[in-house]
Amino acid sequence: MGLWTLLLLLLLLAVCVSLPAPANVSITSYNMEHILRFWPDLRTPADARFTVQIHSTRKQQWKTVAECAELTARQTCNLTSKLKDTFGYYVARVQAFRTNQTSSWTTSNLFHPLADTVLGPPEFSVSGCGNCLVLQVRDAPGSLLYQEELKDLHTEMELNVRRTRDGAEFKLKSHQQEIVISYLQPGVEYCVSITFMSFINRNSVPSEYRCAFTSPPPPQHTLFLVLGLLGGVTLLLVIVVGRFIFSRKVSLELLRRHLNRSVHTKNTLLESKWPLWLLK
Repeated sequence: MGLWTLLLLLLLLAVCVSLPAPANVSITSYNMEHILRFWPDLRTPADARFTVQIHSTRKQQWKTVAECAELTARQTCNLTSKLKDTFGYYVARVQAFRTNQTSSWTTSNLFHPLADTVLGPPEFSVSGCGNCLVLQVRDAPGSLLYQEELKDLHTEMELNVRRTRDGAEFKLKSHQQEIVISYLQPGVEYCVSITFMSFINRNSVPSEYRCAFTSPPPPQHTLFLVLGLLGGVTLLLVIVVGRFIFSRKVSLELLRRHLNRSVHTKNTLLESKWPLWLLK
């Protein structure tokens, strides 16, 4: 009888042993798409499953997410349609379970849909308009359930404009769908990056730079032709100036010789015309 009691106690002990709890439970959000992630413990059996519950601070009760009631290890749980109160606060928790065994719950940090989502960059195009750039901005892709909320978050955009030639940069802000950046240099390439700004959300990701010339740059052969013409004109000016200087020197030398010859001739004539004794 004692042996059977001992075996029964061992069996009950094995059944009651808890599973290790999952770790790193977190809710990440990008453009109002909310995803729950977690890590199973290394000691968790391969056949274990995981269940997810969410808790709203307004309703004060835990609710099982039906679509995430039997997750396998490393699966995620999409909570986008469950966190409907965009101004509320939520907490999620995950528990591992198998037949006759469960783990303790692991809870996420407090999550606010509007304040904690990451605002991705908008889609936009850039084209030149002489001495300016024209930007056509489109809304960033995101959850169709919260398009109005995203528009409220996309109240303002910060533009970072960089000149490709020397890296000179300046910033400006706008809230228009069509943006004209004026007073730029014609025929020069500029690159633009856009970041959404919001007074209730500072988790913005800047876009990649998109580049365009303000006006078409001159063709390469035209540039060489212009440089060749400038070189030819410069050489011609050097020749003309050189000949002018040389001609002046020659003219001055001829004039000096002519004057010397005239003086000599005059002296000769004077000596031949007057008697020698008058010249003494």
